[in-house]
Amino acid sequence: MPEIVIAGGGPNGLLLAAELCLAGIRPVVLERLSGAKEEHRANGLVGQVVPLLHRRGLYAQLTGEATPKPVPGFIFGGFRLDLADLADNPVYVLPKPQRELERVLARHAAELGAEIRRGHECTGFTAGADSVTVRVTGPDGPYRLTAEYLVGADGGRSMVRKLAGIEFPGVSRDDSVSRSAQVRIPPELVDPATGGLRLAGHRIPPFLHYRTETGVFTYAPFDANAPSVNVSERGVPAPPEGVPPTLDEVRESIRRVLGTDLPFAPPAGAGPFQLRRLLGGNTRIAERFRAGRVLLLGDAAHVHSAIGGPGLNLGLQDAANLAWKLAAEVHGWAPPGLLDSYDAERRPVSHRVVISTQAQGALTAPGPEVTELRALFGELLGHSVVRKQLADLLSGNDIRYGDAPDPWTGRCAPDLTLTDPEPFAAAQRAARPILLDLTPGAKLATTAKPWQDRVTTLCTDAAGDAPTALLIRPDGYVAWASSDTEPDVDALRSALTRWFGAAVA
Repeated sequence: MPEIVIAGGGPNGLLLAAELCLAGIRPVVLERLSGAKEEHRANGLVGQVVPLLHRRGLYAQLTGEATPKPVPGFIFGGFRLDLADLADNPVYVLPKPQRELERVLARHAAELGAEIRRGHECTGFTAGADSVTVRVTGPDGPYRLTAEYLVGADGGRSMVRKLAGIEFPGVSRDDSVSRSAQVRIPPELVDPATGGLRLAGHRIPPFLHYRTETGVFTYAPFDANAPSVNVSERGVPAPPEGVPPTLDEVRESIRRVLGTDLPFAPPAGAGPFQLRRLLGGNTRIAERFRAGRVLLLGDAAHVHSAIGGPGLNLGLQDAANLAWKLAAEVHGWAPPGLLDSYDAERRPVSHRVVISTQAQGALTAPGPEVTELRALFGELLGHSVVRKQLADLLSGNDIRYGDAPDPWTGRCAPDLTLTDPEPFAAAQRAARPILLDLTPGAKLATTAKPWQDRVTTLCTDAAGDAPTALLIRPDGYVAWASSDTEPDVDALRSALTRWFGAAVA
C-alpha cells in the first residue's frame, strides 16, 4: 500500500513526489495523460523557488549554470522594475519552458523512487479516519488504491477538491480575451539594440507588458526563431466556444490594441508551437487546503492571473512546505498541528500573490483613469524603497511564517559564507532539517543529539555578520535562530520539539 497518492503529474505534483522520496516516502503519482505534456505553457520560474531548486541540485541541470544570480530588472504591471541598485535583490528567474521543467522533475522524482503512472486518472475517492481509497482508471481498466493520504495536484478544475467538499471562493470575469501565439517576425522589425520591436508609432521592449488605451501587448523572444506574442483586450466579443484560435484572429487583435499591423508568419519547424485563446479569468483560493486525509496543492488550491509569473513559484513552494510535514505524519514523529501548519502558512501566501496579480491587472487595464494612475505609479518607482517592496512581493521574499522577534525566524534562511560549505549543501540536497551551529566551541551539538535521527547538526564558522545558530526546516525556512554567543538551549529544545517532534532518549 502506498503511503501517499498524488493526483496530478504536473510540476507541483512531481516536485512533491521528489520531496517525499527525500523524506523516505515512496508516493504514487497518477497522471491522466499517457505521455509528457508538449503544449506551450509557462515560460519559466521567478522568485524564491529558484534558490530552492538550486538547493536540491536541480538548477544546474535546468540551466547548465553553477549558481543562480539575481536579475537586474523585472516587470510589474507593465513597468520595468529596476533592481540593479538594491542592496539585497531577491528576484531570481529561471527561463525554461514548463515542458522542459516537467521532464527534469519527472526524471528527478523517478530516480529518487517515486512511481509515476502515466495514463492513470484519479476518478474518485472515499476518505476514512485512517486511510483514503482512491478510484483509478488506467489503460487496463479501473482499479483501487488505498493510501494514508491523497494530495490533489490536479489543477484549477480539481476533481479532488470538488469531491472533498472544499469550496473555491473568489471572482471570475468574462469581459477579457487573451490570445497567445508563437510566430516568425520579419528581422527588420526587431530592434538590434534592445531586442524589442519597432513598429509605426511604437517601440516595444521585449518581455514587458506594453499597455495602450485599448489593451496590452507583449513580445517575448524566449525562442529567437519562434518568439511569443500575447495580446489582451477587454470588452470585445470572443468567437463562439469551441472555435479554435487562428493566427488571423491574433493579427486582428494586435491591430486593435496597437492601432497598426504586425506582420508575422507561422514559425518554421515541427513545433509544437503555442496558439491559444483564453476567455475571462479566475481569482480563487480554496477555503482550506486540507480536509482530513485529503490535501490540495498548486492550482487545485489557488488560481489567479499569470501576470508577473507567480504561479509555479507559489505551487512549487507549496510542495516543499507540504512534503516534509506529510512525511513526518507517515513516519509517526510529527508533533501536534504540524500538518495543519501547511494550510496556516500557505493560504496567506496565496492571498499575497492575489494582491500582486490583481494590482498588476488594474495597472494594465484600459482607460484614461488608468493612464493617470500609471503616471503616479511611475513616479513612485523612482524610490528604491518602493522597488524593494515590489521585488519582495514578486519573489515571495516577503513571506514570514509567524511573528518571532528576531530577524530570521520564519523567513527563508539567509545566504551564509561558511568555512566548510559542502556538508551544508549536501544536507540541503537531501532535504534534511539542519541545525547550523556557528557558536564558538560548537555549544549546541549536545542539545540537539536527541533529535539526530531527524535533524542534521553542522558545526562550522561563517564570515561576516551572521547569526550564531539557525534551525532550518527542509523547505529552507528558519524555525529558530539566535544571535547570542550563549544561545538559549531551552528555546532550541522547544523549537526542535515544536517542529520535529519529541526527543528520543
